Amino acid sequence: MRRVSIIQGENHVSGDADVVISTLLGSCVSVCLQDPEARIGGMNHFLLGEPGKDQQVQRQDMQRYGVHAMELLINALMRKGANRSRLRAQIYGGANIIAGLGSIGSSNAEFARRFMQTEGIRIGQCDVGGKQARRVEFIPYDGTARCRALAEMPAIARKPVAMPTGGGDVDLF
Repeated sequence: MRRVSIIQGENHVSGDADVVISTLLGSCVSVCLQDPEARIGGMNHFLLGEPGKDQQVQRQDMQRYGVHAMELLINALMRKGANRSRLRAQIYGGANIIAGLGSIGSSNAEFARRFMQTEGIRIGQCDVGGKQARRVEFIPYDGTARCRALAEMPAIARKPVAMPTGGGDVDLF
């Protein structure tokens, strides 16, 4: 099997029988969608459900939100030949891992459920909530998924941030 790992703000769609899509989730949510007749599926990974009513979101930050991530995933599936009316969903994640963040995970999971209901997409497997991180693996060709709780959230490698060069002066506000 060829593994495709996705992180926050990403999605992947495939109809190949040898592809498995995977991700690690804490309070984030991943939705797996599949058209069983076309044998095409995909997974996304989003940080928050939707921005607040008066919150203005920069274009480059839209991928954080489920409302945007869901449309990207559905559109990518349809471009590959899936039929929106046949899509079936599986929802994972939404843990409330960090006490100081309140119930952000629960809010994310509720957003995903509400989105599916509004769009008329039937939900199959659903493993959300709790206080543990999860590893999700999804085979888009046949729509099977495996979700495992993790004892602790593994460290995720991030790209190093370049420090600005210049005179070395720092202004504090």
